[in-house]
Amino acid sequence: VQLQASGGGLVQAGGSLRLACVASGRTFRDYAIGWFRQAPGKEREFVAGIGRRGYDLLYADSVKDRFTISRENAKNMVHLQMSSLKPEDTASYYCAGRKFMFSSTQRNDYNYWGQGTQVTVSS
Repeated sequence: VQLQASGGGLVQAGGSLRLACVASGRTFRDYAIGWFRQAPGKEREFVAGIGRRGYDLLYADSVKDRFTISRENAKNMVHLQMSSLKPEDTASYYCAGRKFMFSSTQRNDYNYWGQGTQVTVSS
């Protein structure tokens, strides 16, 4: 499966953005998807994950109650709705896939990665 992330941009603190991860291939529904982010000088960290059935959701503590992950298997898409954004959310955001029922918080568990989309939150 090939993944492509989009939807990043520049937003003021407190604002919202909706990221999209679009997958190619007819087996998208076989993949759990995770979102990760990487800020300059920092390691790539887990943000949110969704199982292949659309539930079994995982969130990093830092984004819980602010971000929502969802998927539309018919459209081969996963969304990350980000609200109440903070300057510390500034990073490149990546979607990743693993052919497994459930997502994972560990980046090494994912075999497929999209390119990043930049999110910048100004104070």
